[in-house]
Amino acid sequence: MDGVPAPSPPPVPYDATARRPHWDELPGALRTALADRLGAPVVAVRTAGAGFTRGFAGVLDTAAGERAFVKAAPAAGQPHLVDWYAREAAVLERLPAGLPAPRPRWTLSVAGWFAVAQEAIDGRTPRLPWDPAELTATLAAYAEVTAALADPPAGLVALGLPHLADLARDDILWWGEVAAGREPAPPLPAAARGRLPELVTLESRLPAYAARGTGLIHGDLRLDNVLVGGYGRAWLCDWTWLCHGPAWFDLTTLLITAYASGLDADALFARHPAAADAPPDALDATLAALAGYFLTGAAAAPPTASASLRAHQRYSGEQALAWLARRQGWA
Repeated sequence: MDGVPAPSPPPVPYDATARRPHWDELPGALRTALADRLGAPVVAVRTAGAGFTRGFAGVLDTAAGERAFVKAAPAAGQPHLVDWYAREAAVLERLPAGLPAPRPRWTLSVAGWFAVAQEAIDGRTPRLPWDPAELTATLAAYAEVTAALADPPAGLVALGLPHLADLARDDILWWGEVAAGREPAPPLPAAARGRLPELVTLESRLPAYAARGTGLIHGDLRLDNVLVGGYGRAWLCDWTWLCHGPAWFDLTTLLITAYASGLDADALFARHPAAADAPPDALDATLAALAGYFLTGAAAAPPTASASLRAHQRYSGEQALAWLARRQGWA
């Protein structure tokens, strides 16, 4: 491996991928209930542009100067989002104090909708290519999380969180399905063509490696789940997928966009505390698995949640595969 790759710009603006209902499209009873809970009329709403779900998400400002970040979804139309929001609220309530994560406030159910309020973080989605200072702040934030969750707090363990090893077997490993003819082969760049046996071998190692992880991890750590605020502080958001597993998995998912930004992702991985106990080929196994997961997802039927989802999946899969190919000497 010589040098670092040239930056590869993203196909979508990660701060504007969501397709969400506007405030005035929510049921009147829900808007009234939210204002009542906040203690004053809502006078300004800033809808969140990042993400790939159809639920409402935005910062509400009231006439009394109160602010909250609120997510809301209809129980009948989007039951999976209701489950996700409730799960995230339970996780946030039990995270150790002081972590770079939004603090929970309250939940409510009204007019067939479920809503959850969190602390409103004054920040924005990082831009690509990564600004090195913003990436440094984000990696520092994750180092805090890694240290705090290495010995899982009892309150979080009591939630019955899933294990990454099981999630990998059930939902992340796809090259084996392609090799067995149970899944169509996605388009591959030249460097990876003819490498299916190697991809199957590498991804197959992930469950066993993941099973060694004794801590808790975010489970969905990527650029659009980060907010960069003032004073060089970064915040990690969207805690729905907290699970048991090794911290180096989160680190890999985050650094795919660092690789795409033309940064030395190998060095960033190697010197982060989350990678301290990673097996020598854990990064390669994770990149192989993620490449298959994203690329097969991108080749599936068009999404209904966000028109940007398939482009995001394809970009993420291609960058994971390019990083792996570079590490393996395929390119």
